[in-house]
Amino acid sequence: MVSSWLKRIGRWLRPSGRFSLGPKGERIAANFLQGLGYRIIARGHRQKLGEIDLIAIDDNVLVFCEVKAWSHGIAGESAEAVNSKKQERLTRAALIYMKQRGLLEHPARFDVIAISMDAPDNQPQIRHFKNAFEAVGRGQMFR
Repeated sequence: MVSSWLKRIGRWLRPSGRFSLGPKGERIAANFLQGLGYRIIARGHRQKLGEIDLIAIDDNVLVFCEVKAWSHGIAGESAEAVNSKKQERLTRAALIYMKQRGLLEHPARFDVIAISMDAPDNQPQIRHFKNAFEAVGRGQMFR
């Protein structure tokens, strides 16, 4: 019993640096978006339904951004990790965020930033999927 528990927890304690990728990827994505003229208004916004990695303003549009950073493979592969279940959680989290701030009439969208950290020149490869998916599930509320 104890050994199976240790095996499961061992996956989370790997020296692979997996957990350092998330915050690093979010910093890289925030800097990238700021370079495009976006205004970052929240990072790592947590609530009971989950976390929204970045919330930004692009012109007059509220942007909920999911950041996927991988240390292997191409950046497009990491974007595919935003499956329908994750999209529904993000939709519900965005809805709560907008309701709490009286922003339900404000235009909004979901972007995905995919970052590959293993580029040959040690520079992260960034792919920005603007309007990556529509609001899904019971939380559908905007376009």
